[in-house]
Amino acid sequence: MPCQGFDVFTQVLRRRCRAGQVTQEDVTVEAVIIWVASFPRSGNTFLRILLNQLYGVHTSTVYDVDGVAARLGPEVVGYEERPASIEEMRASEKLHFIKTDRQRTWEEDRAICLVRDGRDSIVSWAHLTGATDFETELRTIINRRDEIGTGNWGRNVLSWLRPPAPHRIVLRYEDLIREPRRTVERTLATLAPELQPLPDARIPTFAELHQLDGDFFRRGHPGTHTDELPEDLHQLFWSRPDNVTAMELLGYSRYS
Repeated sequence: MPCQGFDVFTQVLRRRCRAGQVTQEDVTVEAVIIWVASFPRSGNTFLRILLNQLYGVHTSTVYDVDGVAARLGPEVVGYEERPASIEEMRASEKLHFIKTDRQRTWEEDRAICLVRDGRDSIVSWAHLTGATDFETELRTIINRRDEIGTGNWGRNVLSWLRPPAPHRIVLRYEDLIREPRRTVERTLATLAPELQPLPDARIPTFAELHQLDGDFFRRGHPGTHTDELPEDLHQLFWSRPDNVTAMELLGYSRYS
């Protein structure tokens, strides 16, 4: 059940809707999809919450079922059911935000490319699975080889970052948690300048998110791999060429 703080947030959102202040549905554009893209456990859910709180923006997902919205509550995440196929959404005159953890297969769509130190992402994902053998689950995640779908961390990240494009904006997890309002506003000023922040927006604290679901919002800071990733799996992570390329591209050090 949502904590009391989130009851307040969702009540505010409902008032905004009645007052006509939530304008995503009213924005007419020329066939715009904005992907909210990341490897799992890179801050995507927090970003969706911020889009919802700061702009009243609702997000659907590329998947048939949004397990995160079902777990946390659709009003918290700002979930909306995907109204049509991706192709039909592209052809519409509405602005659509779609969450995905998959590798990029679309060239022209706009995207928020949310990135996090891969070691923190894989540790967090292994915890979230609830696997009885944490290290075996970590090894499985590192060893993923899928060329479609989520894939491994490095391949996934590189699919969104390369080649660089002005309509794909890189957003770092570290910036998102340090300055959430400024980071999101700067990103949307580039990708969707027609949207304006809501005047009475309030951002939930990590303590409130942790109270909502402490297993989902577990630690909420960079560097969690330093005391959770065993050395042999750290070496395995760095043995993957895609991981090395992506980490170096993003400026993450093997020893940080």
